[in-house]
Amino acid sequence: MRKTTRYPVNGVNPLWHMYRTVSFWKVMKNFIVIQLSRYTPIVSWKNWMYRTFLRMEVGQHSAVALMVMMDIMFPEKIKIGRNCVIGYNTTILAHEYLIDEYRLGEVIIEDAVLVGANTTILPGVTIGKGAIVAAGTVVHKDVPPGAFVGGNPMQLIRTKASEEEGM
Repeated sequence: MRKTTRYPVNGVNPLWHMYRTVSFWKVMKNFIVIQLSRYTPIVSWKNWMYRTFLRMEVGQHSAVALMVMMDIMFPEKIKIGRNCVIGYNTTILAHEYLIDEYRLGEVIIEDAVLVGANTTILPGVTIGKGAIVAAGTVVHKDVPPGAFVGGNPMQLIRTKASEEEGM
């Protein structure tokens, strides 16, 4: 189950008046920083931009590939552990706007996680230590530590425990 906080709205959908939920200037600053970082080929510079300007937690030796799209409105709710790899063109969201409400949730990517290319990570999920997320997966719920998951909808392919048992 995803851990999100729900904010109901009356009348028009919340995306229509999103600047009631987040500052226009914050979104503009985040947009510029995220676009620069998407094309920055030097991982240490990219991590510095995430930490300095977006207030994200990014662990030592973690590598975020080209074209990764961080949440433009609430990037400070994204936490990436140590020694992780986030694959090309992945999207990490900490918010979602629906018709009658919007939701916010932290995304926690624990240590030594591999996220394949073109993955979408939805708000409020935790990806456990040592997990592997296959390319193109939509991560809509928590991933256990050491698990290998993939698909849309995401399915558990195997766990570290089942692998050690000789599966």
